[in-house]
Amino acid sequence: MKFYISSAGIKKVAIPNSGSGKGSSAAANRRFSNRTFLPVVLLLAICLPFLFVRIAFLVLESATLCSSLADCIGLRVFGGSDLSAKLRDELTRALVEASQGEDGGRIETTSPASFNQLVEDMTLNGHDIKAFAFKTKAMILKMERKVQSARQRESIYWHLASHGVPKSVHCLCLKLAEEYAVNAMARSRLPPPESVSRLADSSFHHLVLLTDNVLAASVVISSAVQSAANPEKLVFHIVTDKKTYTPMHAWFATNSIESAVVEVKGLHQYDWSQEVNVGVKEMLEIHRLIWSHYYNNLKEDNFEFEGQHKRKLEALSPSCLSLMNHLRIYIPELFPDLDKIVFLDDDIVVQHDLSSLWELDLNGKVVGAVFDSWCGSNCCPGRKLKDYLNFSNPLISSNFHYDHCAWLYGMNVFDLKAWRRSNITKAYHRWLELNLNSGLGLWYPGALPPALMAFKGHVHPIDSSWHVAGLGCQASEVSRERLEAAAVVHFSGPAKPWLEIGFPEVRSLWTSHVNFSNKFIRKCRIKG
Repeated sequence: MKFYISSAGIKKVAIPNSGSGKGSSAAANRRFSNRTFLPVVLLLAICLPFLFVRIAFLVLESATLCSSLADCIGLRVFGGSDLSAKLRDELTRALVEASQGEDGGRIETTSPASFNQLVEDMTLNGHDIKAFAFKTKAMILKMERKVQSARQRESIYWHLASHGVPKSVHCLCLKLAEEYAVNAMARSRLPPPESVSRLADSSFHHLVLLTDNVLAASVVISSAVQSAANPEKLVFHIVTDKKTYTPMHAWFATNSIESAVVEVKGLHQYDWSQEVNVGVKEMLEIHRLIWSHYYNNLKEDNFEFEGQHKRKLEALSPSCLSLMNHLRIYIPELFPDLDKIVFLDDDIVVQHDLSSLWELDLNGKVVGAVFDSWCGSNCCPGRKLKDYLNFSNPLISSNFHYDHCAWLYGMNVFDLKAWRRSNITKAYHRWLELNLNSGLGLWYPGALPPALMAFKGHVHPIDSSWHVAGLGCQASEVSRERLEAAAVVHFSGPAKPWLEIGFPEVRSLWTSHVNFSNKFIRKCRIKG
C-alpha cells in the first residue's frame, strides 16, 4: 500500500498483490449477487400484480376507443388523461345525440325495465356507448311516464274520495233522524218562542249557513260562539235541504246553545215565487251540464291530463253539483227581512270574534271579501281570475283581466239592501245563458267562477287576516303563525277535515270543536 500526497489532499490507494487477484474477484461477485438479488425479487413480487391489474382495468375501460391491447396499454400508460377525456367526450356526444335524436323512441318498447336489466343487456350484447345512451334514455322516459301517470291517478282518486260521505257522518244523520221521530224534545221549536223576535232584529249579528252537513254545521256554530266576545248577540240562520232537515233540527234542539239563537229551516218550507223557482231550476240544470261537459272530457282522455287540463279535475268536486253551494246567489230571497249578514261556509272554523264585521263600511258595495295578496306581490290567496275563467274566449278576455286576484268565498259580509238594488242575480243568470250558448267553456266547474263574474264591481276588499283559505288543498303553504292569527280558517278544497283524506297537521283546528261527549257522536264512532 502506498500513499500519495497532492494538493487535493491525502488519498489512500490499495494495490492488491498479483497472487490473490482471482479469489478476491470471486468474493466481490458473490457479495454483489447476494446484496441485489433478494431486493429485486421482492420489488418485482410487489409491482407485477399491481401492473397486471392496472393493465387489465385500462384494457376493459378503453375497449371502445382502442383497436388492440397494445394500443390501449400504450395510450393509458403514456397518455391516460387523454383517453379519459376522449371517453368522457364520447359519452357526452352519445347522450346529446340521444336527447336530440328520435332513435330512442324506436327502442323504447324494448327498453330495460330496471338498471340491472340494462347492465345485463349491455354485457351480453356488447353494445357501444351510443346504444347505451339511447337505451338509458328510453328507460328513463318510460319511468317518467309511469311516475306521471301514477301522480295523475293519485289526484283523480284523491278528488273522488272527496265525494264520499264517511260512514260515521252518515250514521250520525240516521241516529238524529230517528231521535227526531221518537223524542219530542228533538222536535221542539227552533228558536224557542221567546227568541223569535231576534230573527229579523237588525241590532243582532246575523250569520247564515247553507249546508246539508250536520257535523260541519255544529263545528261552525260551536267555534263562532266560543270565539265571540258577546255570544248573546249572535243569531244563526241554517238553511238545509228536505233530506237533512230532521237530523239538523234534532241536533240543535237537543244540543241547544244558551247564549246564541239558532234557526233551522228547510228549503221545502219556503214559499217562493214562480220566477224564483224557475230561476233555481235553470241554474242547477246549467251547472249540471257544465259538470257533465268537463267530466265527459276527462273520461274521453282516459282520465289523463296535463297542464291546463288539470282543471278538469274540478268537475269531480262535490261543490259543482251541490244545491246548497249554488243557492248562495239567492240569499236576498232566502232572507227578505235581513239587511246585513255574515255568510259562513260549512267547512270553516271561527277562531276570533267576528263582531267587527257588522261595523264595516262597504262603501256602497254589496260584498266584503278577502282577495288582496297577503303572501307577496305575485301571490293571491284565492288564486287569480285566469285560474277560474277561460281567457281564450273573447267574452271573457274582453270583460276581465286574467292577472287580477279572485276574492274568497266562504266568509263574506253581504249588504242585502245594496244587493237588492243591484242586478247581480240577473247578471249571474245572464252569464249562465252565455256559457250555455258558448259550448259551456267560459269557466271551469264550481260555484265561485260565475259569482266572480256577476259580482264584478260590487266587491269591497277587507283585511286578509279575516279569512285564510286553502286548508283542504294539497298545495296549502300557510304558516302556523298566520293560521293562528286568522279570524276564520277555511278548509276549501277536496280534503275536508271530516274525511280520511283530511290533512292531520291542520285537522286539529276543526276537531277541537267537535262535541265528542255527545252520545250520538260516540255511538257513530266519530273520532278526531
